[in-house]
Amino acid sequence: MNSQIMFKLDKKLKDSAMKKAEAEGITLSSVLKLSIKAFVEDDLKVGLTYGGRLNARIEKELEKIDEDINRGKNISPAFKNAKSAISYLKKESKKACR
Repeated sequence: MNSQIMFKLDKKLKDSAMKKAEAEGITLSSVLKLSIKAFVEDDLKVGLTYGGRLNARIEKELEKIDEDINRGKNISPAFKNAKSAISYLKKESKKACR
C-alpha cells in the first residue's frame, strides 16, 4: 500500500531539484523516496546548524571559553555522584569568597 505526502516548497527550489534529478537520470519523486528511506535506515543524518553570524560580543566570549578549555582552565573535574559534585562546589565557592 502506498501513501501520499503533500507539502509546500519554494518553486525555484523545486525546479532546481527537478532539473538536477533529471540530469542524474532519476525523477524527483524517486529522489524523495530514496531520501526518506535513507533517513529511516539512519543512512541520512540531518544536522541542523545556525547559519547566521553571532554578534561580536558573543563571538569574543566563545573564543575565550574555547581558549580556557584548551588550557584546562575553568573546568570542573568529572564526578562519580552528586554528593562529590556538591562538595566540590562548596569548596570552590569558599575559595572564591576569600
